[in-house]
Amino acid sequence: MEENKGLKIKRGYLKTDFQIFYLKEQEDISFEFHYHNFDKIVIFIGGNVTYLIEGKSYKLKPWDILLINNNDIHKAIIDPDKIYERIIMWINLDFLIRYNNNCNLLSCFELASKQGFNLLRLEDNWIDIIKKILFDIKDTFKSKDLGYETLRISLLLQFIVYINRLFLKQKNTKELYDIKYDERINDILNYINGHLDQNLSIDFLSSEFYVSKYYLMHKFKEQTGYTIHAYILQKRLIMSNLLIKNGKNIAEACVQSGFGDYSNFIRAFKKMFGVSPNKYYKTYKQ
Repeated sequence: MEENKGLKIKRGYLKTDFQIFYLKEQEDISFEFHYHNFDKIVIFIGGNVTYLIEGKSYKLKPWDILLINNNDIHKAIIDPDKIYERIIMWINLDFLIRYNNNCNLLSCFELASKQGFNLLRLEDNWIDIIKKILFDIKDTFKSKDLGYETLRISLLLQFIVYINRLFLKQKNTKELYDIKYDERINDILNYINGHLDQNLSIDFLSSEFYVSKYYLMHKFKEQTGYTIHAYILQKRLIMSNLLIKNGKNIAEACVQSGFGDYSNFIRAFKKMFGVSPNKYYKTYKQ
């Protein structure tokens, strides 16, 4: 993927509380690295698939569950010789917050982001329980009997509660042999995402992590699919987007997301989101 084409990678738009897709296909599907502005859950049922999420590679087993945070950069690598079956959920953050009552239904996503670990591998006794809930949800799309939408929401919330409980109790994740990543690149990714408002030049990062900049550039692209510059730019733009949504003015969003040049920020923002920061700001002030 060319660097100057690497920014327009947001896939899918969620205008409702959630969407659920039950997908089964066998064809040569090729995905590029992309992100969403909503949380995504992938329930893998069958096929030969490796998922890449923020520098980590997950070789999936049947009924593995991936928690992909909004703005996580990811893609699936699919073997076209196998039938790829999965359930995909797109979930609006506001929907989960609305039902938070006495618990935080976003806990599993927050922990996945904090730990940099997105996989929930179900134990055998839980597979049948989760499977039943998922196919009960599927049944609510087959008819419009009394209360079908309420039933669908209640089943989805039940699923989310169980996923939170299981993910928060999950142990020994480092022992899973089919998860691969470069520890040094993982540390650099964590540093970048925690210091977007600071100097993140290649010279600085290579010095900070004691690696040659040429090795760093090669290994980073290999692990993430991005050049360092494109990745940092992507993450800074995503942060500026969130800052504006949360009420920061354009100048504050520019500085706090790490842009040293206001005009470059304006151009990059418009290229990525299709509107100027000012127009975007006015939309969220209404």
